[in-house]
Order: sequence, then C-alpha cells, then structure tokens
Amino acid sequence: MPQFIFKLQAVLRQRKNIEQQRQRELVGVQRRLVAIEQQLRAVDNGVRAAEEDLRQNRLLGKLDLSFLAAHRRYSLAMRRKVLELAKVMAGAQKQVDEARARLVEAAKQRKVIEKLRERQMERWREEQARRETADNDEVTTQLTHIDLNLQAMNLQAGAES
Repeated sequence: MPQFIFKLQAVLRQRKNIEQQRQRELVGVQRRLVAIEQQLRAVDNGVRAAEEDLRQNRLLGKLDLSFLAAHRRYSLAMRRKVLELAKVMAGAQKQVDEARARLVEAAKQRKVIEKLRERQMERWREEQARRETADNDEVTTQLTHIDLNLQAMNLQAGAES
C-alpha cells in the first residue's frame, strides 16, 4: 500500500527546530531573571540583617557615631544597588517578554505547516479511498461480466443438448 509523503517535511522539521531554539532562548533569559531576583533578595536580606543588628546591638549605651555614619553609607550603597538591580531586572523582563513572543510566533509557524500536512494527508486518504472503491468496482464489474458469460455458455450448452 502506498505511503503518504509530505513534500514539506523538511520545512516542518526546520520549524520545529526553530521552535526548540526559541524555547532554549526563553529558558536562558528566564534563568537570568531568576538570578537577578536572587541577587535582589540577597541584598534585601543583608540590609534587613544590618538594620536588625543596628536596632538590637548598636543603639544601646554610648553611641558610636563613626559606626552610624558607616551604616548610613552602607544603607545608601545598598539602595543604589537595589535600584541598579531593578533596572537590570526590568531589562531582563523585557527580554523574557520578547523571547516569549518569538516562541509564540515560532509555534504558530510550526502549527501552520502541521495543519497543511494534516489537510494534505486527509486529501491523500480520501484519494486512496476513491481509488480503492474504483478498483473494487472494476473487480465487481469484471466478476459480473465473467459470471454473465458463464451463464450464457451454460444456457447454450443446455440448449444444444
């Protein structure tokens, strides 16, 4: 029995490869975003720990003004770092959104070719069914013709005897 051959199979394979590449790209930028979020949490935890240490240990008894000044500088530096990480995070989020859009487009392009393949396969199946029906009709016609010829020969043989 003949097999269905999709002439655009190479295109479909290429589209699947592109979609997989877009998936890998998305995962890469998502990992970068997660790493930035982890850095942001680490900075936040450090600032909270320093604030808690200041409240618990440094504000009792005699005040050390140089320590308080250093703590203030540390707090300002951490705020700047948080702002910088927020900017980087916004850029990374934009990259994630763009990568996701490219993945959606690649999936759409693959689905177009797959839909075309499904339609062509359905047409091929219908054509195969038509051919099979035509072949069966031909065989039936030939068998009927042979049967009629045999009946006619039997009638002639009966009439001659």
